[in-house]
Amino acid sequence: MKYMISFILTAIFATQVAAQEKQEIFYADPTVYVDGGKYYLTGTGGHRGGPAGFSVLESNDMKNWYPPAGATEGVHMIMTKGDQAFGGSGFWAPQIFKVDDDYFLTYTANEQTVLTQSSSLLGPYRQQEVGPIDGSEKNIDSFIFEDDGKYYLYHVRFNNGNYLWVAEFDMDKGQIKPQTLKKCFDQTEDWEATPNYESAPILEGPTVFKLKDKYYLFYSANHFMNIDYAVGYAVADSPYGPWIKQKDNPMIHRSIVGENGSGHGDFFEGADGQLYYVYHVHFKADQVSPRRTRIVPVVKEWDDEANLYKFRVKADQVIVPLLTQN
Repeated sequence: MKYMISFILTAIFATQVAAQEKQEIFYADPTVYVDGGKYYLTGTGGHRGGPAGFSVLESNDMKNWYPPAGATEGVHMIMTKGDQAFGGSGFWAPQIFKVDDDYFLTYTANEQTVLTQSSSLLGPYRQQEVGPIDGSEKNIDSFIFEDDGKYYLYHVRFNNGNYLWVAEFDMDKGQIKPQTLKKCFDQTEDWEATPNYESAPILEGPTVFKLKDKYYLFYSANHFMNIDYAVGYAVADSPYGPWIKQKDNPMIHRSIVGENGSGHGDFFEGADGQLYYVYHVHFKADQVSPRRTRIVPVVKEWDDEANLYKFRVKADQVIVPLLTQN
């Protein structure tokens, strides 16, 4: 009998552990920051029932994620609503980056882009003067890019749809230079507007980097509730464009990675030197939210004829990040 009870208890414990190990992560609009060989993941939502703002998870291998030491009830907030930072609702699409010894978190709240700062990667991120980057009109999905000492804010503005814009950004003032504001491009491609979900044009979720004097702008298109939400890219010789959309678009789509609503993420380089893209997908075939987090390796290949890099994902190596509590 003792053996049977012990066996049952062991089986129950093993089942509980397995269930815990299989708990997926539900960050939408995710981003990964790499520091000291460790990965830090944040995004929209993800901490169910917790305070509004942004939480973070860390990992050594991109597969198993856990709250940082000292997390309260399994949640570590790096920016919390009302804690010396702009925003009352709609906390979306964060990006972490570093300038000298300071860390910065840019995000969306109240349909405005925001910039906060911290001396620690794990926050708290705050503002000296609470306010949005540019309150002149609604703008979301901020991505700050540095090139030769200048900073640029790529973001989305509303005008009968969501469109990508860029402006030079003053890091000291935390503001754009309005005279430099320029629209990136319009919705022009079939894959950017499929009939599976009717909506105004939507181009959003920018990531930008520079390789061999060319600028690569990755973005998501279609409404996020559309099963055909997808990621493509455009290339330019200047951070302002003109941008040439690539013929091999989309780079990420349900037909490639096998899950609906695949998009709005960010690039990062792993400790192995491999390029990765973190993104979200729909919860299941007939349900959008909560959106699941995914990571996929990206292949970067030089095209001699086009004189630029081409990108494709290793769709058979998609990583499903799992949450493990300490």
